[in-house]
Amino acid sequence: MIPSITYQSQLGFPGLSIITFTPLLGALVIMFINQERKQLIQITALTFAVISLIFGLYIFTQFSTAGHSMQFVEKYSWIPSLGVSYHLGVDGISILLILLTAMLDAISILSTWKAITERVKEFMICMLILETCIIGVFVSLDLFLFYMFWEVMLVPMYFIIALWGGERRLYSAVKFFIYTLIGSLVMIPGILLIYFNYHQYALQHNLSQLYTFNLLKLYTVPIPMAKQFWIFITLSLGFAIKVPLVPFHTWLPDAHTDAPTAGSVVLAGVLLKVGIYGFLRISIPILPQISRQAVPYIAVVAIIGIVYGAALALAQTDIKRLIAYSSVSHMGFIMLGLFLFNQRGLEGGILQMINHGLSTSALFLIAGLIYERRHTRMIADFGGLYHQLPVFGVLFAIVTFSSIGLPGLNGFVGEFLILLGAFEANAVYAWFLVLGILLGAAYTLWLYQRIMMGKLDNPENQKLKDLDARELVTLIPFIILMFWIGLYPTPWLNVMRPAVETLVVQANRPLDLGASPQIPLAVEKVDTENWF
Repeated sequence: MIPSITYQSQLGFPGLSIITFTPLLGALVIMFINQERKQLIQITALTFAVISLIFGLYIFTQFSTAGHSMQFVEKYSWIPSLGVSYHLGVDGISILLILLTAMLDAISILSTWKAITERVKEFMICMLILETCIIGVFVSLDLFLFYMFWEVMLVPMYFIIALWGGERRLYSAVKFFIYTLIGSLVMIPGILLIYFNYHQYALQHNLSQLYTFNLLKLYTVPIPMAKQFWIFITLSLGFAIKVPLVPFHTWLPDAHTDAPTAGSVVLAGVLLKVGIYGFLRISIPILPQISRQAVPYIAVVAIIGIVYGAALALAQTDIKRLIAYSSVSHMGFIMLGLFLFNQRGLEGGILQMINHGLSTSALFLIAGLIYERRHTRMIADFGGLYHQLPVFGVLFAIVTFSSIGLPGLNGFVGEFLILLGAFEANAVYAWFLVLGILLGAAYTLWLYQRIMMGKLDNPENQKLKDLDARELVTLIPFIILMFWIGLYPTPWLNVMRPAVETLVVQANRPLDLGASPQIPLAVEKVDTENWF
């Protein structure tokens, strides 16, 4: 008997599978194209990335903000004896991250039109495989499937840095791979403890299914506090390395510095988010009691990251290293917002995941545009570029203001919500956040001032050309979204709100409620019919 595939949407087709595997299909098509036909390879890669984005946008238009259940669910019994299934679904958090991933990958591929001239075929294959793996993490509702996508994504990112990176690309690629591989291996004991805890629970309660990796079922099973501690430690190490949190952050500046522009865009925009997503999708819902107890420790680590990352950013002389250390600071912001465990903090943290993906990815694109023109990233080599590149200067200024959270742009909304959540939870956290915002404004504005303002006295800079049409196309989507989210964030908050309400209840439930369906008990019209 062939297991059936079930859907929870009105689409009538496996929409999430199409979004996830269209880039992989593109990679397979490119394998059969002659490597000398570079333009055809680029067009093919961009076409499949755009197709994935179009399907993502269509599904986003069909997404309902009325219920609290997973949507567009696809489920196929894969390895029944182990309880492994091909199980996909999205909520208001994951749908936004999927769209961000698809958009950034398409823009990244377009940005490489002139930057990547060697091994174009292999580069595009790696970019498309990486997109499939990242989206796969965001749509997986099976813990085994989640881990498979999580692990495989290391390989294409390793090759992107090692083959198309800067002078120290091999060192940076190996460092990235070792750090993240160790984090992935450390997660395995925690996953197995969750798995066998469910088995023991199923035996005690005479459940028909003795083994499962189904996350939605694992949410309903209580885990003793002693086990929760060790599971939280192992999973948190893996997620923290990927975020990365201090002191596991040292791979990030090297990886960003030596990665090609497209690699830095994807790495900053979405790859860092999979670690945070792991906390949201696995650690907090499955281990709520120990997660609450860990809040002071997570807060200290996050605050150290905010201040330490900002201080190091102020000291940098390389554009990409400055942006990389700013990511360390921003990730601390997001982590602190999420672990406030109130609605404002969670909404701000999740929205800031999107905002950071937009502003920091745009900054890396800008760094790449400068490097393509001057083949240097040293801040001291520039000055007065606004006189020569006025269009570039205006867009750079908007991205800069977005990064520092200027009112009217996207960064302000996320930071303000996190601040509200922090004052509600612990005012001390809020004052450290204010310090981080001030330091962020200092290093970002100083970067802009040193590159764009002053006299244009370097003869090499006097020959530069302003942005062409292709380069404008890569930056304009970021600008539009920055103003949209900054001026009218309501649609974005409405999409994520049911998932956030669910997460708040999951995070704050007592241990004896572990066997209850993990949905917001205080929210009316909750849809529980399709949770399993």
